[in-house]
Amino acid sequence: MSDPTKQPAETETTAHSDAASAPGGPAHATPAEPASASEAQITELIARLQAESAELKDRLLRTHAEMDNVRKRLEREKAEASKFAISKFARDVVGIGDNVQRALDVVPHQLAEQEPTLKSFVEGVTMIERELLSVLGRHGIKRLDPKGEPFNPHHHQAVVEVPSAEVPAGHITQVFQSGYMIEERILRPAMVAVSKGGAKPSPPAEEAVNSAPAAADSASTGSEPKHDDGV
Repeated sequence: MSDPTKQPAETETTAHSDAASAPGGPAHATPAEPASASEAQITELIARLQAESAELKDRLLRTHAEMDNVRKRLEREKAEASKFAISKFARDVVGIGDNVQRALDVVPHQLAEQEPTLKSFVEGVTMIERELLSVLGRHGIKRLDPKGEPFNPHHHQAVVEVPSAEVPAGHITQVFQSGYMIEERILRPAMVAVSKGGAKPSPPAEEAVNSAPAAADSASTGSEPKHDDGV
């Protein structure tokens, strides 16, 4: 026969153990993390992502700029190669123009006017020269004939310096060989003679003033009548 006095104690012990083993009981409760710590981490993560985004954007812009510069340089090199690709060939062709010009310079103009056959020959050679210059012009090549122009060391090659009273100093008096340009570049400089002296300087004003009384005295002396001593 059981003891009725012990049953309440066992019931209390069982209820305590059930409460302790329950999932939501006091034994399994964990403290919550502070909200401030979580917000600080999120703020740091956002700042890091923004910095990485700004760096990537800057690198992208730099890459675009470099690619644009490369594209422009390639286009410029392509255009220059297209314009100046015939430079070597053009230097050989302009030599033919020199020989044609020499042939025309050899024939005297008066003799060509008197001889019909020679005149026809000169006209034919002149047409050849004109057509040659026209063909060169279509490819951006033009002849330089700088006689009377100021000397330009980038376009002309001085062969000799001559004194000249008619041409100012530093100007071209004679062209020995014509020059040629292709587009904006010099293909071959012109061989020229350059003047080293202009017109003679006028006498100073003092000399002109001093010479005026002397001229007047000589004029008056020469105009005086001569008297005979015997009269």
